[in-house]
Amino acid sequence: MKFFRRKEGVPRKPKGAVREYTEAIVIALSVALLLRFFVIEAFKIPSGSMIETLAIGDFIFVNKLSYRSEIPYAFLGKKFPKGGTTLMEWDTPDRGDVVVFRYPHDQKVDYIKRIVALPGDVVEVRAGVLHVNGVEHARTYKREYSYSNQACFDEKVRLYSETNAAGDTYSVLARDGIQSGENFGPVTVRPDHFFAMGDNRDNSSDSRVFGQVPIRYVKGRALFVWLSLDPCGSWLGKIRWNRFFQGIG
Repeated sequence: MKFFRRKEGVPRKPKGAVREYTEAIVIALSVALLLRFFVIEAFKIPSGSMIETLAIGDFIFVNKLSYRSEIPYAFLGKKFPKGGTTLMEWDTPDRGDVVVFRYPHDQKVDYIKRIVALPGDVVEVRAGVLHVNGVEHARTYKREYSYSNQACFDEKVRLYSETNAAGDTYSVLARDGIQSGENFGPVTVRPDHFFAMGDNRDNSSDSRVFGQVPIRYVKGRALFVWLSLDPCGSWLGKIRWNRFFQGIG
């Protein structure tokens, strides 16, 4: 059997420009899709349920490897076979984490909230103050606060600093007067579930409304804001420069 070898010193035929550009584009798209599927994903904040931590019009990155890797649930509106299945797990969400998860009643919809309780915890809201396992989440009044809602109307609330049992401190908002979420529970978080709440406590559809969330529905932990556009701002003031690269916690 004869083998034919390229003669030494004979240069390879150069690739055409179109082929080189095509290969570069294919490689770039493949890397981008892999990153989007398994590593990091961008989301836009459409509502005010997480103000002051997240503003309407924030664009954020979410780390999909914070807790585990999984087969993506869907792409371009189409569900993958066995989508959402965990491939490997190395950590679990903790109280205080801000996470993106699939909405329990429609897994094509993504929500972002703060985890306030884990399996076995007892959750209760008394006169607007959150209690977990009988321990009050201490709140300190900071100041009056106003923001533009989704209809661009001003909302006037109170801004508090809240601290959970682990010592995590973050901002929460509450309206004056008696609200529908002033009292809730007590309820015990089921195994393999978590209880989520928005930081804008009186303007958030969360576990008080749609129930507890399976931990396997978590897509990842919010990292930082990479772009912020004020939907109610003027043409010149639409970009919120001060929110760029702001960490989320």
